[in-house]
Amino acid sequence: MKDKYFIDTNILVYAHDSGNHDKQKKSKKMILEGLREDKLVLSTQVLCEFFVTITKKISVPLDISTARKEIELLQCAEIVEISHAMILDAIDLRTKRKLSFWDSLIVVSAQAAGCGCLYTEDLQHGLKLKNLEVINPYQF
Repeated sequence: MKDKYFIDTNILVYAHDSGNHDKQKKSKKMILEGLREDKLVLSTQVLCEFFVTITKKISVPLDISTARKEIELLQCAEIVEISHAMILDAIDLRTKRKLSFWDSLIVVSAQAAGCGCLYTEDLQHGLKLKNLEVINPYQF
């Protein structure tokens, strides 16, 4: 793994969804290593999406207090707060690269934090966006 890396919502969700043990194991490892080595970066967007997904959309949803505790544990990661300028940059990226707005905002957040890598399965594996490389960690 590169120095600092950004993980998308789906990585956090897989760590808490027992529906796919291989993805769950890889996701937990990425999160724990990132926290331990002070390399993990998230955004406020990712934390919000994570909360909604794990309390409503996984096979065995977490109750609200458990989900809140999981988000509290993630405060050790670097958290990128979404700014007005970042929203405008995401709109421009969406227009230029034909990405969804939400994916564009993830990319802009990762770039703002100086990450070299974005782990997600929502974008094309190997895609390079300036100094940021998109990696699907489940392709290995």
